[in-house]
Order: sequence, then C-alpha cells, then structure tokens
Amino acid sequence: MLYITIPETTLWDDNAQIFIPVKRHVLQLEHSLISISKWESQWLKPFLGKEEKTNQELLSYIKYMTITQNVPDEVYLCLTDANYKAINDYIEAPMTAKHFNNKRKGPLNQETITSEILYYWMIALNIPSQYEKWHLNRLLALIRVCNEKNEPPKKRSANEVLQQNADLNAARKKALNTSG
Repeated sequence: MLYITIPETTLWDDNAQIFIPVKRHVLQLEHSLISISKWESQWLKPFLGKEEKTNQELLSYIKYMTITQNVPDEVYLCLTDANYKAINDYIEAPMTAKHFNNKRKGPLNQETITSEILYYWMIALNIPSQYEKWHLNRLLALIRVCNEKNEPPKKRSANEVLQQNADLNAARKKALNTSG
C-alpha cells in the first residue's frame, strides 16, 4: 500500500478563467491485479506489455490504483514529479523476500501477459481470488513459486548420480574409519 499526500493548492482553469481550490488529499494506492484489469478494460491493451504508455494512460492507471473513495479529478493534476517517482518506485518494488534464480534453460515463453492470463494462472494453481488485491509483484512471485513447487523433480544425469554415490561412500568410509 502506498500513501501519497497532495497538499492544498489552487489550480488555474484557462478555459473558464477561474481559480480552482484543491483541498489536501491523502491518496491510498495499490498496484494490484484488480487495477490492471480495470486499466486493460479501458485501454484494450496489455498493461504489462513493452509498449510505452502515454501520460494519459499513466494517469488513468494511477486513478485505478487509488483505493481512496471520491477523489476529485483535479487532485490528480496536482501530482508532483516526486509523487510520480514514489509511485513508480512502488510499482517496481519486489514486495517479497523471495529471490529467484533467473537462469532458465530452453526457450522463453513469449506469450503476452494480460490480466486474464494472470487470473487463469491463479485458477490453475488454486490461488484464492482475494490475492488479486496483493501488490502485483508479490502475486507474480507467488505464482512463480507455485509453478516451481508443482514441477516434477529434475532428473539427474548419470554423472550426477555417480558423483552423489561416490560422495556418500566417501562419507561413510570416513565415519566408519574403514577403507572400503
């Protein structure tokens, strides 16, 4: 959960030629599968895709991340560069203590990940739907852990089996103080 404070300020509306007072707001934001799903419903493209997002798309995502109720649109116009940096840092944060070995063998899956794919993975792995509210990176880590734990054990090569047996025999000889 990220909290962003928007201080009280005044905006100028060029069209209406008036000042617009903006009260202080504390925005509560959550980067989650729910917010991505809403964003994709509006923009009809994958949020996690490689395509750069426009300022309008980014601002709409921040609105979808907002859990705080009844936030006037003009509040989002008051976001500072520091607010955007804090939001970006929050989105990029791993939110888990789990570290993965990124050494993968074989071809990588080039499937475009959308909210529907993430929901499918949750269903296939029996991950409860309330986890859709988790920080997205934490949910992705959980999905990856579930996938790894569900994989069949890696088959060892003949050399690995022979080496393990030799190591076990050497340890037994040493423990029993024998030569064989």
